[in-house]
Amino acid sequence: MDSQLAALATALWLGVLTSLSPCPLASNIAALSFLGRKVEDRSHTIISGLLYTGGRMAAYVGLAFVVVGGLLSVPSLAHFLQDSMNRFFGPVLILVGLILLGLFRLPGIAVRPGKRIEEYFQKGGHAASLSMGVVFALSFCPTSAALYFGSLIPLAVDHRSALVLPALYGAGTAAPVAFFAILVVQGAHAVGKAFGILTAFERWARRVTAVVFVLAGFYYVLTYWFGVILWR
Repeated sequence: MDSQLAALATALWLGVLTSLSPCPLASNIAALSFLGRKVEDRSHTIISGLLYTGGRMAAYVGLAFVVVGGLLSVPSLAHFLQDSMNRFFGPVLILVGLILLGLFRLPGIAVRPGKRIEEYFQKGGHAASLSMGVVFALSFCPTSAALYFGSLIPLAVDHRSALVLPALYGAGTAAPVAFFAILVVQGAHAVGKAFGILTAFERWARRVTAVVFVLAGFYYVLTYWFGVILWR
């Protein structure tokens, strides 16, 4: 039970951390400007924010079903992953930690909307909010790719969860947008103040998470690669 709760909390935290990273944060701000264009209609803004969140969740869950389901559908591969996951975790956690600290970079993997899709976003209603969540979720940058493929997917494979953990991650990535969509109806001052707090929070949260990842990675390497027992 403790392991399951830790996995759920980790998936949600990884999503929140992803949403506050510079590249996803930029897309979330763009989404917020779209969602808040009818600020006088409070229910429309809030519903659009929730639909955007649902779109991100659906995208990450769908991708996880393909990746996690594919890995676990091959019995020999699934057995190998179960036996070797702890050995695999160590180097991956160290790599993700270095990426979060800005000491290592990966090339971006982006799916950018074309002109017709942009026009659809401008003209569309609630359906456009849902679609925007899907498109922006799949616009991976190095940090979000590292957190999703390097941290969430191994966690989902380890817990055989292609639905719940990716859904929590998706909810975490859209949490600031849903939060700001509510603040939009309260006024621009509230949004500006909250944005400043989140920006400051992201800096130390990313660094603390990176240090924890690196330390945990070294623990896994020492324990499962070299058999060093640090404590009993």
